[in-house]
Amino acid sequence: MAIDELLNEHEQSEQVRNWLRHNALGIVGGVGLGLAVIAGWQWWQSQRLQSGMGVSASYSQAVDAFENGKLPADNGKAVLASLDKGNPTLGTLAALQLAKAQVEAGKRDAAIATLRGLQVVEADLKPVVSQRLARLLIDAGKPKDALALLGDDHDADMLAARGDAKFALGDMAGAQEAYRKALTLVDVGLPQHRLLALKLIEAGGTPPHTEDKT
Repeated sequence: MAIDELLNEHEQSEQVRNWLRHNALGIVGGVGLGLAVIAGWQWWQSQRLQSGMGVSASYSQAVDAFENGKLPADNGKAVLASLDKGNPTLGTLAALQLAKAQVEAGKRDAAIATLRGLQVVEADLKPVVSQRLARLLIDAGKPKDALALLGDDHDADMLAARGDAKFALGDMAGAQEAYRKALTLVDVGLPQHRLLALKLIEAGGTPPHTEDKT
């Protein structure tokens, strides 16, 4: 190998060593920062998983208590607030279970307060909450309040509840219209279809003619 080539290699080695000496702190810091970010992410994921498991356990305990007739003295405000903070979906499901238990215990007004107290309800659960609350309000003699919750023309259960509210108000034409719309959304062979037909007749209407298929 030529002398000038050896010198070039030596100079290159010195340049590399000098660069490492001047930048070692930055390299170590960069690696440390990267490791810290990874560790932080793993810790956050772990905490999130543990938190989720804790909320799920609290939900199961609460629902078991409700189903066994153990209703909280504060009408569930504390447990529902805790569940809602950790997981709004579980908070809503727990509220529905609590309302059911309250109705079974003869505490309809408490059930109404429970469902009305929900602050955040996901879109998938809104129709269920609205229908259950509306039916409780109808039973409580507040059909006008119920109607404000029943605006979906594409949900058979919601239309049936609207028909019930209209019927309670003495609006037979409105009840008939709601029942007829609901009938178009329910298969003829289902028990719900026959029930809607009976309600339509009770409201003074005539069910649409359906031919039996052989």
